[in-house]
Amino acid sequence: MTVTAPEGATRTAILTVDDDPGVSRAVARDLRRKYGQEHRIVRAESGQEALEALRQMKLRGDMVAVILADYRMPQMNGIEFLEHAMDVFPSARRVLLTAYADTEAAIDAINVVDLDHYLLKPWDPPEEKLYPVVDELLEAWGESDHRPVPETKIVGHRWSARSSEVREFLARNQVPYRWYSSDEPEGQRLLSAAGVEPDSNGRLRLPVVIPPDGEALIEPADAELATHVGLATTPSKDFYDLIVIGGGPAGLGAAVYGASEGLRTVLVERTATGGQAGQSSRIENYLGFPDGVSGAQLTSRARRQAAKFGAEVLTTRDVIGLEVHGSARSVRFADGSGIDAHTVILATGVSYRRLEAPGVDEMNGRGVFYGSALTEAAACSGQDVFIVGGANSAGQAAVYLARGAKSVTILVRGPSLERSMSYYLIQQISGIANLSVRTCTEVIRAEGGKHLESLTLRDTSTGETETVSAQWLFVFIGARPVTDWLDDAVVRDERGFVVTGPDLAAPGQKIRGWNLDRSPYHLETSVPGVFVAGDVRAESAKRVASAVGEGAMAVMLVHRYLEKL
Repeated sequence: MTVTAPEGATRTAILTVDDDPGVSRAVARDLRRKYGQEHRIVRAESGQEALEALRQMKLRGDMVAVILADYRMPQMNGIEFLEHAMDVFPSARRVLLTAYADTEAAIDAINVVDLDHYLLKPWDPPEEKLYPVVDELLEAWGESDHRPVPETKIVGHRWSARSSEVREFLARNQVPYRWYSSDEPEGQRLLSAAGVEPDSNGRLRLPVVIPPDGEALIEPADAELATHVGLATTPSKDFYDLIVIGGGPAGLGAAVYGASEGLRTVLVERTATGGQAGQSSRIENYLGFPDGVSGAQLTSRARRQAAKFGAEVLTTRDVIGLEVHGSARSVRFADGSGIDAHTVILATGVSYRRLEAPGVDEMNGRGVFYGSALTEAAACSGQDVFIVGGANSAGQAAVYLARGAKSVTILVRGPSLERSMSYYLIQQISGIANLSVRTCTEVIRAEGGKHLESLTLRDTSTGETETVSAQWLFVFIGARPVTDWLDDAVVRDERGFVVTGPDLAAPGQKIRGWNLDRSPYHLETSVPGVFVAGDVRAESAKRVASAVGEGAMAVMLVHRYLEKL
């Protein structure tokens, strides 16, 4: 890595990465000639080396305006590098250097990494083919809000369930943070500065969270944490046209379409937008993303899109009731407050069922995690990982974790994956050497001291048991609808999923509580003006694309309902 700037300089950086030393020097030379007086020119010869340079600059508080990456690099190609670079410097402008034969890959990169431009090699003369592009990108970067984002600090214990939950909460809400172990010197310095001392039993109250405002939060609840890191928790109005409950793909889709079409829209989410899809490491069958897209990226873009159109997004608000007051639909929160609207879209999605086996609850957050828990992925490096579940979410997590883990084993109760997992994922899994699938297998016990150490597995076909060494267990079982809070407010099926439209009653039968002279719309519940979208709907497809589509369709039906009020 070469940095062409005097030590201590604070100039904005332009980074270029190319595995061909000759090309790398040529790019840096041309950039230095035009921009070297005002910008640092940072040169790297591999994606990993460039990422390390970006991380170092991030820690120093430096700013990066433009990143130029060659597409054909070994180990990590240009698109993969830019995808990682987005996490470090999301506002930096991104350029892909390609040969003529790679132009289709460059076009694909526009979807994957929000590519700003692609340049064909060679770019001679630079005055015509390179400098005008970089000039335009520097100007656009200068007009954007590129100030460094202040980071939240977390001090906790490595095997603390609540510490893990706080990290996951911030990560899923796209809040930058740094983690410090309470056992390490810097963590201890932060605890001392916050005035946190062990109690008479030697116990520290952890985690301690220090947001950018500097106020130390000791064992904070999610709502307190959200307020201090800048997440909206309080509605700005008492009455809306549309309340969307749930921030997964269906809810985000409904919020985008509702707000973009002029409806006063508020989205209410209990934890973080994205739902289960937002925790996925890679969604590869979503339309328009041929190279796949992470759940976090898809969620971040959708949330920004909703905000762009004026939708409010409230986090850490636990909805506990739905009531009808004349033409108003009222949503009650756990703290006793509430909001009203003409219409409501239920998009609460589903949650993973708990794994019922001795020792599992005791190890929760200490090696046992529900969902992908991507914040823990780096810690799995070189270790044995087990995944329970046979649906796409389990397969996506397995493929991702296999990149760094010593071994990944998928445990499935059924005889195969074919009935529950997409074909493309099954094919990927079969080609990964350190990833295996054990069918007809269930976990019957988890054991460990401070953290998970072993699992006892049972073969459901023979009844034989086996104890295996295991440090990590990720659970993806079942799809339990998040509808218990609805009680009898709307009709649900025997599993708790919300029934809609023509499924509410057999032909000729009367729908309970329905008092209109029309039949319910396709996504409408047994309460007029209350609609459902996504996985929480009975007989839904349980796919990201269909959830987004139902969110948009539900808004169309909301308009139809409002026209007749």
